[in-house]
Amino acid sequence: MLDLADEECLTLWRDLKLGYTESTGHPLLRAEIASLYRHITPDETLTFAGAEEAIYILLNVLLGAGDHAVVAWPAYQSLYEVARSTGASVDLLELHESSGWALDLNALQRLLRPTTRLIVVNFPHNPTGTLPDRESFGALIDMARYAGCWLLSDEVYRGLEYDDADRLPAVCDQYEHGISLGVMSKAYALAGLRVGWIVCRNADLLGRLAAFKDYTTICNSAPSEILALAALRARESLLARSRAIVTGNLVYLDRFFSEWSGAFRWVRPRAGSVAFPKLTANSSIESFAADLVEHEGVLLLPGTLFGHAGNHFRLGFGRRDLPEALEGLERFAALQLR
Repeated sequence: MLDLADEECLTLWRDLKLGYTESTGHPLLRAEIASLYRHITPDETLTFAGAEEAIYILLNVLLGAGDHAVVAWPAYQSLYEVARSTGASVDLLELHESSGWALDLNALQRLLRPTTRLIVVNFPHNPTGTLPDRESFGALIDMARYAGCWLLSDEVYRGLEYDDADRLPAVCDQYEHGISLGVMSKAYALAGLRVGWIVCRNADLLGRLAAFKDYTTICNSAPSEILALAALRARESLLARSRAIVTGNLVYLDRFFSEWSGAFRWVRPRAGSVAFPKLTANSSIESFAADLVEHEGVLLLPGTLFGHAGNHFRLGFGRRDLPEALEGLERFAALQLR
């Protein structure tokens, strides 16, 4: 990262003192985060120790007993389990393989209640890689506005669209009660910095989030903030690197799922670095995955581990060693499935 840093970031790094930082985030970092969006000012951003802290604080501030939330699912577990832990009632809006993992707005409409305080979505989607079109995304925002509820958009894979034309606008730019979640992991591949953020145009909500943070981490890591600033200023290089790895790996996956169509199937993702294929052979994904990691050191995550019944599994393809991992998977599948 220091090789990519501009002169101001290098000076900040050389002069860095390891005391407390500003609890809301370094002013230059917040300004750089704001530049990722169209209608956002630095005062409308708030940083956290990764996306996990942001989710925990946001859901505890927004939800409580008597409230209702709808969360698109399958999903990152914190998005619905932290909501449940607040005492709120949570309905899961299930995405289905049969519809290409598309967001079902009619099903969402049926789940909404007078007590619905929050809708949670995640696009590009983890684990399926689905991405709605702009018309559907606009209809989702209209639905949230009509219901008078908050809309949390987990956008941590934003920037990993295979076609730039498919990139959705950030929800914080489109909706006055829209909340965008971002992080230096996923698209930027810098998870070790532990820097995430929430962007929202509601000053009262941001103030309440900042007050809650005083009882969790208080402030971010000083070195991480400077490195995150350098990274965001060099974001085109970092995102281009991530997209090159992901799209290169898709070539290997296209071949794999074509050659192994009798044992596996998938809905090819439209964005992101994860997919949610299904083992269609006469074997349970739990036992297959357990034996696979034992024999080949290749890890697949069965969907049953996060409550998704059936034989789907989460497959990550954001690493350069994917071809090697696929070779291990094929060796094992040749022994077990043919």
